[in-house]
Amino acid sequence: MDMLLTVSTTRKPATDLGWLLHKHPDRCQAFDLAFGRAHVFYPDATEDRCTAALLLDVDPIGLVRNRRGPPGEGFLLRQYVNDRPYVASSLMSVAISRVFGSAMSGTCKDRPDLVDQPFPLVACLSVLPCRGGEGVLRRLFEPLGYEVQATRHALDDTFPDWGDSPYFTVELRGQRPLRELLAHLYVSSSRCWMTTNTTGSARTRWRSCSARARDGWNRTPRRN
Repeated sequence: MDMLLTVSTTRKPATDLGWLLHKHPDRCQAFDLAFGRAHVFYPDATEDRCTAALLLDVDPIGLVRNRRGPPGEGFLLRQYVNDRPYVASSLMSVAISRVFGSAMSGTCKDRPDLVDQPFPLVACLSVLPCRGGEGVLRRLFEPLGYEVQATRHALDDTFPDWGDSPYFTVELRGQRPLRELLAHLYVSSSRCWMTTNTTGSARTRWRSCSARARDGWNRTPRRN
């Protein structure tokens, strides 16, 4: 299973989303990353609704060879068997920055009038790990003005007695410029994964997030 992020809008013409993302709705594109490949395509691309999808195809062997897997020489198996190829993590943050970097920075040479316009946006992360549960997700996103829908997954549907997993499918809804949504997704992918995997490398990746994205998040007042 690959990691999937989708961003949708119904603002007409909805295909304006392609201008902001610098990705044509009629094309499928692939980008090489240090840990695999990122694919961008549009499942929907009409005047009424447009959805852009970012699919990560992570190479778990490459993660270890490039020393991007979980640390610890004494736990070699853990470096190969873990959830990082399948969940939103700092790898998703890297992909967002690499593939949608111009959109996140608010650059749109052909349609600059769209950059600061609020769009009705829906973002969906197919699998997001968060051991703190739904409450943590709401504390992260609701102060930013998003409606949050979080669906928790069982550890194994065949064995319900095993209980719930720390993995959620998360949907965010809000009216805002696309660049703000991308910045929030960029930071949150690392932040939620860090709450689940509190390793030194995770903290390092959080610190390495762009100062602009972090500061924009941290300046947002929390709402009771």
